[in-house]
Amino acid sequence: MKRARKNPINLAAIDIGSNAARLLIKTATFQEDGSVNLEKQQFIRFPLRLGVDVFQDGKISEEREEQFLCMIKAFKQFMNIYNVADYRACATSALRDATNGQKVLRRIRRRTGIDIELISGEEEARVIYDNHTEQLLETAPRKNGLERTYLNVDVGGGSTEISLIYQGQLMGSRSFNIGTLRLLIGLVDMDSIDDMCDEIRMMMVNRGPVSIIGSGGNINKLYRLVPKKVRRDNRLSLTQLEQLYDKLSSLSFEERMKQFDLRSSRADVIVPAAQIFISIARAVKATEIIVPTIGLADGIIKELCTKIQTGGKRREIGKDAERN
Repeated sequence: MKRARKNPINLAAIDIGSNAARLLIKTATFQEDGSVNLEKQQFIRFPLRLGVDVFQDGKISEEREEQFLCMIKAFKQFMNIYNVADYRACATSALRDATNGQKVLRRIRRRTGIDIELISGEEEARVIYDNHTEQLLETAPRKNGLERTYLNVDVGGGSTEISLIYQGQLMGSRSFNIGTLRLLIGLVDMDSIDDMCDEIRMMMVNRGPVSIIGSGGNINKLYRLVPKKVRRDNRLSLTQLEQLYDKLSSLSFEERMKQFDLRSSRADVIVPAAQIFISIARAVKATEIIVPTIGLADGIIKELCTKIQTGGKRREIGKDAERN
């Protein structure tokens, strides 16, 4: 019988995306055999929508920065309430593109003590992949004598992250500036999506049949919109996704919110998200999407666990600075 180490600790992940920001807090209990038990304590999603400013004006507005600051202060309070022992905060596509992104992050650090890292699209894809993805890979039989290939796809507000997995190994990651908010405001068209799909097809040459692993809030929500009685566990067929897309896209914004019980910050982006997933699935001839309901924040928590197990230095939650 496994014996757990004493004193489980709480860990926090902050994911600052283009559409929404998320705080995830989990309790980690480290076992004697090296495994880790994780239990979710708190999850908060706030529709910050940095991408609305950045993709239209190239920078974060003063009003949005103030909202950003208030949100981080609130996240910090929750981390203090849960006595978080270590955390990592990461910002992705919108802040990568913002001309004042680094300045905004420095000001928030001075005002809150929270250090937010600006990570590349490739690192974002790797962190998502590292989140136990290898444990999700099926021991699926070969098809026509060929080894099965997996494509991890994460569609966000500002970018789409792709990781190619072959024979259980990560072969490479790509980040494309194609996301739901960019589509909504007309910065991305179908030609751009087609170009992305062409590049993905080139990655798949001689890789055998492809299965897609979908991650992120949009595909998780799309999966849950399929009635339980007709869906398979952690599987969303391409046919089901196409049917959902047809239904959602035929409705107005308000009708989507009402009929599918969607928040306003999800009701608009879920249609272009489905469109991107469908395009990629058709391009690689995948018939279904595996949906383990994970995201960047889950990957960050896993990395924190690994750091603790290997004796890495913990990141302290800094004290609030005085406003100048």
